[in-house]
Amino acid sequence: MALIAVGVTGGIGAYKSVEVCRGLQKRGHDVVAVMTRAATRFVGPLTFEAITRRPVITSQWKPGANADIEHIAIADDIALLLVAPCTANVIGKLANGIADDFLSSLYLATKAPVLIAPAMNTNMLAHPAVQRNLQTLAARGVHFVEPGEGYLACGWIGKGRLAEPDDIVAAAERIVSPRDSALRGRRVVVTAGPTYEDIDPVRYVGNRSSGRMGFAVAAAAHARGANVTLVVGPTAIEPPLSDELVRVRRATEMRDVVLRAAEHADVVIMAAAVADYTPVEPAEEKIAKGDAPLTLTLQRTPDILADLGRLSARRPTPVVLVGFAAETGDLLRKAREKRARKHVDLIVANDVTTPGAGFDVDTNAVTIISADQEQTLPLQSKARVAEAILDRVEQLLKTRAAAVDS
Repeated sequence: MALIAVGVTGGIGAYKSVEVCRGLQKRGHDVVAVMTRAATRFVGPLTFEAITRRPVITSQWKPGANADIEHIAIADDIALLLVAPCTANVIGKLANGIADDFLSSLYLATKAPVLIAPAMNTNMLAHPAVQRNLQTLAARGVHFVEPGEGYLACGWIGKGRLAEPDDIVAAAERIVSPRDSALRGRRVVVTAGPTYEDIDPVRYVGNRSSGRMGFAVAAAAHARGANVTLVVGPTAIEPPLSDELVRVRRATEMRDVVLRAAEHADVVIMAAAVADYTPVEPAEEKIAKGDAPLTLTLQRTPDILADLGRLSARRPTPVVLVGFAAETGDLLRKAREKRARKHVDLIVANDVTTPGAGFDVDTNAVTIISADQEQTLPLQSKARVAEAILDRVEQLLKTRAAAVDS
C-alpha cells in the first residue's frame, strides 16, 4: 500500500523496531529500514534485512550511493518517515536541522509526514532542552507516539519507555491511510488526573489517578485533527501535546475551567478522577500532631459531570458528553445508573480492582455504555482504549449530523 522508512536509532528499544516493521508489513506496507551507527550496536542490520527483504541503509557513504543520491531518492518515494525509537540526540538533530548521517539527511530531504516515537531516560525526556526540541518539531507538524511508563533499561521507573509496537503501527496507519474523521476541526475538552482538596498547607484529600487515561484520549483526539483543550489535575506525568493545556488543583477550579470551555465545545470527555469530598474549612497552618483523634468535616465537591449534562440539555446543539465510572463492584449496574442520572451520552466503566486496569498503569479493561449499546473491551493499552472511545464519539457526531440534515 505504501513505502514507509523506519528510522532506528541507538536506544535499547531498537529491538521493538523489528516488530514495528513486521506490523507494518502485516498491514500491507513496504518497509525500508534506516539505522544509525549507534542502532547497529543494539540490533544487527541483517535482522531488519531479513524482515523487510530490502537492503538496510546504515551509512550515507556506502560505495555507489552517490550515483543515485540515495537519501533524495528515498525521500521522494516514501509515504512516511517513522523514527522508532527516537533518542534525545536524534530529536535534537531533527529539531535543529543537523544532517550528519543518512537518517537526519533523509528528514531534511523528505516532504513525507514524519512520526517519531521518543524513548529515553525519564530525566532526559523532562529536560527543558528536549522538551523545547519536541515543541519545535510539533510546531512543524511532526506527529508523535507518546512514550510509555514503567521500568526503564537504566533501572529507573518512569516515563520514557518506547511505546508498544502495536500502538506505533496504529499511529503510522492513521497517517498513511487517513480516514475522514468526524473529529477533525471539532473542539474537544478532555480532563485528566486527580484533584487535590487541601486539609492544610501540607496535607490533602486525593486519589491515585495518574492522568494516563485522559492523556491517551487527548493525544488520540489531537491525532484525529480535533482542537483539544486538556484540563489537568496534579500529576507527575508529562501531558501530551494539545492545543491548550490548563492545570488545576481543586475540584472547584476544574469545574470553572471545564464549564467555560464547554460553552464552545463539541465534545467533553471527563476522564479526570475528581474528588467527591473536600474539607469544609481547610486550616491556614499545618495541623499539629496530637494524641487525640482528628475529626475532619467534609462536604461534597461540585458534580461537574451533572453540571455538564444540564448545560448540554440547554444548548441548541447538545455537546457529546463522555463520563467515566471507576468502581470496585457491581460495575455495570452502577455505570448504567450514572449515565442515566447525569444525562451522559457515554459512560466508560472499569473495575479498578482488576489486575492491570484502573489507576497508575498503562493498560485498562472497560465497558463503553450508551443508551442502546454496550461494548466490552478486554485488557489492552490505554491508547487503544482511547481510540475505541473516540470511535464511539465519532458515531454519535455523525448520527446527530445526519439527523439535522434530515
